[in-house]
Amino acid sequence: MSFVRILIHIVFSTHNREPHLTENIRESLISHIINNSKSGNIYLECVNGWIDHLHILISLGKDQNISKITQLLKGESSHWLNQLYFKGRFKWQDDYYAVSIGESAIGSLKKYILNQKEHHRVKTFAEEVEELLKKYNLRNNSEI
Repeated sequence: MSFVRILIHIVFSTHNREPHLTENIRESLISHIINNSKSGNIYLECVNGWIDHLHILISLGKDQNISKITQLLKGESSHWLNQLYFKGRFKWQDDYYAVSIGESAIGSLKKYILNQKEHHRVKTFAEEVEELLKKYNLRNNSEI
């Protein structure tokens, strides 16, 4: 039997960082992602976001990769959002941020993800992205 635990923090934004994810839509979306992940064998540890982006912490399964899981999460959720709220006008930004997380960082990262409302009272998403890119020594080659 294989035992795999590869934790990945994924962040993606609405197209052009449009503020589409109002509180009601965001809460419905998060519930939907949680339920859809269970049925799709996506090992979701935590999800939350703000008006223009989502943070998702997953544990990859032995046959999964970051690109496919992110594509599934984004594709299915945008389809669902368009059916219920946007009549085909919603889409996610093409690019995303993903970084591996060690076991010792899970608690603080979950707290950070769940505290997005408070976090974004003082920091924009653009500032948050720059901070994450610096923290993990990533180059900004794209628009998240």
